[in-house]
Amino acid sequence: MLVVGIGIQCFQQITGIDALVYYSPEIFEAAGIQDKTRLLGATIAVGLTKTGFILVAILLIDKVGRKPLLYLSTIGMTVCLFGLAMTLTFLQKAQFGIALSLLLVCGDVAFFSVGIGPICWVLNSEIFPLRLRAQAVAIGAMGNRICSGLVAMSFLSLSSAISLAGTFLTFSAVSALSVLFVYTLVPETKGKTLEQIESMFQRTLEWDGAEVEMGASKNLVQNGQ
Repeated sequence: MLVVGIGIQCFQQITGIDALVYYSPEIFEAAGIQDKTRLLGATIAVGLTKTGFILVAILLIDKVGRKPLLYLSTIGMTVCLFGLAMTLTFLQKAQFGIALSLLLVCGDVAFFSVGIGPICWVLNSEIFPLRLRAQAVAIGAMGNRICSGLVAMSFLSLSSAISLAGTFLTFSAVSALSVLFVYTLVPETKGKTLEQIESMFQRTLEWDGAEVEMGASKNLVQNGQ
């Protein structure tokens, strides 16, 4: 449970979403937008896209389910980040490259907002039993904020070291790993009770040589007896 909770929170940030939003003016300027008015308009478009697709997620999350939206989100972000890296490498300053960069940045933000952005918080409120939820959600939130800070603070240094395109290629690779993480570890919680969700994690895990059993409260009581 804890691995899933912390992992999804960290993947939400290490795919570079905060850096993409914080430094979108620099990204668009590198793509070739020089006019300040157009630069401002592109930055506003990113913010509106982020807000709009969160509303879409609210409408879909209980209809489609958590895991399908996570697949859509992580795969879409991987494609957009890879496309942005290629655009900044081969189409920099070109008129088509500018338009494509804007489309890919907005696309990445949209895929984030419709899936992993809000769903990581929903999952953290669902997968932990009541006796552990407050502490576990707090740990996950701490991991989220630490990763956000690290990405935001290292973005400019990383861009200088391996180029802007190289940075987004790295984020794309991390996003691809998040697809694998969702596939292998994240459960579908749509329509399930807390007891049903907890029972999905009812198995013995090996972690640092110690066995940690995550079962239902009833089983824990029985084991204690």
